[in-house]
Amino acid sequence: MSGWLIKGASLLGAEPVDVLIRDGHIAEIGDRLDGGSASVVDADGLVMLPGLVDVHTHLREPGREDAETVASGSAAAALGGFTAVCAMANTDPVADTAGVVEQVWSLGRDAGYVDVQPIGAVTVGLAGEQLAELGAMATSAAKVRMFSDDGHCVSDSRLMRRALEYVKAFDGVIAQHAEDPKLTVGAQMHEGVVSAKLGLAGWPAVAEEAIIARDALLAGHVGSRLHVCHVSTAGSVEILRWAKRNNWRVTAEVCPHHLLLTDELAATYDPVYKVNPPLRTAADVEALRRGLAEGVIDVVATDHAPHALEDKECEWGAARPGMMGLQTALSIVVETMVRSGALDWDGVAERMSRKPARIAGLSDHGLDPAPGVVANVTLIDPEARWTVDGAKLAGPSRNTPYAGMTLPGMVRATFLRGEPTVLDGMLTEGLKR
Repeated sequence: MSGWLIKGASLLGAEPVDVLIRDGHIAEIGDRLDGGSASVVDADGLVMLPGLVDVHTHLREPGREDAETVASGSAAAALGGFTAVCAMANTDPVADTAGVVEQVWSLGRDAGYVDVQPIGAVTVGLAGEQLAELGAMATSAAKVRMFSDDGHCVSDSRLMRRALEYVKAFDGVIAQHAEDPKLTVGAQMHEGVVSAKLGLAGWPAVAEEAIIARDALLAGHVGSRLHVCHVSTAGSVEILRWAKRNNWRVTAEVCPHHLLLTDELAATYDPVYKVNPPLRTAADVEALRRGLAEGVIDVVATDHAPHALEDKECEWGAARPGMMGLQTALSIVVETMVRSGALDWDGVAERMSRKPARIAGLSDHGLDPAPGVVANVTLIDPEARWTVDGAKLAGPSRNTPYAGMTLPGMVRATFLRGEPTVLDGMLTEGLKR
C-alpha cells in the first residue's frame, strides 16, 4: 500500500506525532508509525493544521483572465496553505446563473490545486434590482450555498429581506458587502484626519456600520443566515457583538490587510493601498484584532483581488480597489495574532479552516486530522521567515501591499484529499480530475 507518512508534525501546535495518509484519508496517527511503502515527509518543527478555507476570493475568470484565472488563483491558494476557496460572483459574465457557477466549479476541478466553490450573485448582474437564480444555482452541480453581490451592496432593504427568506429554505447564506452607496459617492479612502490632510474624498465608517445593523435586524427577523464581508471598523465590531448577544445567525470576516495596515499608507498615493472597504485607523485595527481573538469576528478571509497592471499602475483616483492576499494571509495572521499571543494554533485553525468551512457548507474541509477524516491538511514552518516578492507570486498580477516585507510562517506542504498540491514549498501537479 502506498500513501504518505508525515513524520513528527505538531498537530495544532501540540506534541509531535506521525500521520499516515492512505486512500485520501487519515489512516492512523501515533508515534513512530510504520508507513510501509508510503512516501515520507519529514515534518520536524512543522505545525499541521486542517487545510485553510477562504470564503472570499476573486478569481476573475470568466472575463478578466488578464488579472487572474481559476488555475492561477488556485495555485496561489495552495501555496498559501488553502485546500478550498469560495470564488466571488463579480466576473464577466456575472455568476448569476447555474451555467456560470458550474463553469467556475468545473475550471476549479480541472486545475486540481484546491476545491473551488462558486459564490452566486444575489441579484441579476449585481445590479441590485432583481433576485438572481438562487434556487437554480443551489441545485446545480456546483451546489452553491453562499450568495453575494460583493463589490456592490444589496442596499434595497426589501430585496435583502427577500434574499434572506429565499436562501433559508436550503440553509444558504447571504454574504453582504456592507456599504451604503449614498454615503460613499466619490470616496477614495477612509474618512478621517488623513483624508482631510490629503484632500481625498472620505469613506465614512458609518456607511459600513449602518448596513451591518440593518442586515443583522433583517436576519434576526427572518431567522436566516447573514455573513458580513470584510469588516473594517471598530463600530462594526460592536454591532456584531450586539447581534451575537441576540443569538441571530450572523457571522463576519476580517481581511488580513485590515489587521495590519492603516490609512496612513494612503499618504504615499501608491494605489496598491487602495482597497474597498478602505484601510482604516490604528484604533480600528486594534478593535478588529480584539474582535477576532474574542470570536466576535468569526473568520479571516483574504478578499484576494488581483488586478491587471494597468488597473493599479496609474494615479490613485483611477486605480481599481483591491489587494492580492492568498499567499500572504496566513503569515499576516501569524504576525498580527499568533506572535502577540492573541491566538494559538488551534485558534488559527478555528478562524481559517473550521468555521469558514462550516459557513460555506464544505463538509470535507475544516476537519481536524483524525483517523477516517479526509486528508485536507497544511504543514507550516512557524519559525521560517520569507520576504514577499510580487514578481514571484502565482498569477499575472502584482498588486501586493506587502512587497518587500519579511513575514513569519511559511507553508511547506498542502495536501488535498491525501495528495500534495504543494511539497517542500513548491507547487506540484495538483489533483487532476
